[in-house]
Amino acid sequence: MSWVAAVARLRARREPGVLVTVATVRGHAPRRAGAKLVVGRTETWGSIGGGNIEAVAIDRARELIGAAAAEPESESEPELMEFALNDKVTGRHGVQCCGGAVTVLLEPLPVVQAVAVFGVGHVGLELARILARLHLDLHLVDTRPDMLTDERLGVLADAVAQVHVHHTPLLPEAVLAELPPGAHVLIMTHDHAEDAALCDAALRTAGLGSIGLIGSSAKWARFRQRLATEGGHDAAAIDRIKTPIGISGIAGKEPATIAVSVAADLLRSFERDSAKGRAVTSQAVTGQAVTSQAVTGQTVTGAVRLARASDALTVA
Repeated sequence: MSWVAAVARLRARREPGVLVTVATVRGHAPRRAGAKLVVGRTETWGSIGGGNIEAVAIDRARELIGAAAAEPESESEPELMEFALNDKVTGRHGVQCCGGAVTVLLEPLPVVQAVAVFGVGHVGLELARILARLHLDLHLVDTRPDMLTDERLGVLADAVAQVHVHHTPLLPEAVLAELPPGAHVLIMTHDHAEDAALCDAALRTAGLGSIGLIGSSAKWARFRQRLATEGGHDAAAIDRIKTPIGISGIAGKEPATIAVSVAADLLRSFERDSAKGRAVTSQAVTGQAVTSQAVTGQTVTGAVRLARASDALTVA
């Protein structure tokens, strides 16, 4: 399997991974610059030459995968690792004495955000057109088949996002249970009764990200009362639903204007979550000053974390 297909497989499975690339080669080495290895939680695809280099790179890649799982909102940065291939250096996985030196780049492949748009009418389609340009999983849900025709959704043909279309004639709320953990939900159907049912079901579905509802303050006042009296939800649960959605101060009612506002607000929430993750990571490493001299022989550039010293190799 090619590395491109391996990355696509991880993306389809919504599994994190690391792309490992031989960045530079000086002298003799098992592989040329550009060789690639894709590392998943339990599988690998491709090779950067085997031996200690590859084993150490896989170990480090899985550390990055584990760190991403522990702090899903944080962003792992790429790392450079340098290895000397001579008989003076012994690594955890043995000696490689080809005589050259190799620099390896590790690029984390995070699980992308997921967004579900319930209601692909005028606003929903405009929003889908914007979100489809981003690296995320985009779920489009509607009870009306004419909203989801190939001709109408043809504007998403060049999407960067992975688009999943759900035609649900009877119970669109059933899709909520199929969404990946942390998925952000935007409710904007043509039917207020359908919106109300989706709000109730979303509050009962564990593991969702944010929940947004399009509509006026009068609509929300009615919904809020029904969610409390008929749905039995307490105030804290109901407050999980954000309405109105979009950036305050943008008053235009054109579908494209609303879509831009909603998309911008959603991206801002992504950035906010990412900033929280980076703050947690920063606190975790505060006070751990590590110099290249302390980590014998291994140079790591642009990295948040350093590989263990026992895996390091000195470039002679």
